[in-house]
Amino acid sequence: MPAVLEARSVSKAFGGIRAIDRLDLSIRDGEIFGLIGPNGAGKTTLFNVVTGMDFVTQGMILFEGKNITKEKAFNITRRGIARTFQNIRLFHDMTVLQNVMVGQNCRTRCGIIHAAFRTSRLKKEEKKIADNALEVLAFVGLTDHAEFRASSLAYGEQRRLEIARALSTEPKLLLLDEPAAGMNPQETKALMGLIEKIRSKGKTIFLIEHDMRVVMGICDRILVLNFGKKIGEGTPLEIQKSPQVIEAYLGTGE
Repeated sequence: MPAVLEARSVSKAFGGIRAIDRLDLSIRDGEIFGLIGPNGAGKTTLFNVVTGMDFVTQGMILFEGKNITKEKAFNITRRGIARTFQNIRLFHDMTVLQNVMVGQNCRTRCGIIHAAFRTSRLKKEEKKIADNALEVLAFVGLTDHAEFRASSLAYGEQRRLEIARALSTEPKLLLLDEPAAGMNPQETKALMGLIEKIRSKGKTIFLIEHDMRVVMGICDRILVLNFGKKIGEGTPLEIQKSPQVIEAYLGTGE
């Protein structure tokens, strides 16, 4: 399968500390690719440089074969990369539907003139945005909450809403930063089903997660970081059997 995302000898330094150290990775089209490692290993930093929220110190990042290393975040979103965050970032005073509609701003065509005069073209586009947002809400199971304030949702529902907003940007690659954090077992099981469902729609998924039931249960391949360096990569079974990974992260169970 062709690579959707590649990192070639990517490093990111903060002062004298390398959060990512000469990392190579390749994520294939249509797979669920897991990223694990201890706290401070560089996982979220990697998501930040992939999505243009930060820039690499050296190396190159390619999306669908095109160099996006120095592109700004909004251009990367338009190319087809979306993400969620470890700490939920919703517009809490807006409705659930409005939160998802906001995600489609990167796909709108009407400019300030249409907005100022409330043209028929603008109204048509607004209706299309609302219809698309309702489709996304139905996909993640939040249709009945469309007119609720985002702040009124239960924790697991807020996680799903953040995923819905990311999906509304029409991504080809979806980055999920610890989506199961704080979830109970029932919510986690539902999340795993949702991630599989997203993949079935032709999306590629790049996943950071500490819950090993999630990682080992749904990922095709896993990369393990420790102090910014790759210490393991392979299938869930290969990672579980890696002495270096066990010592650094998974533990011996003793």
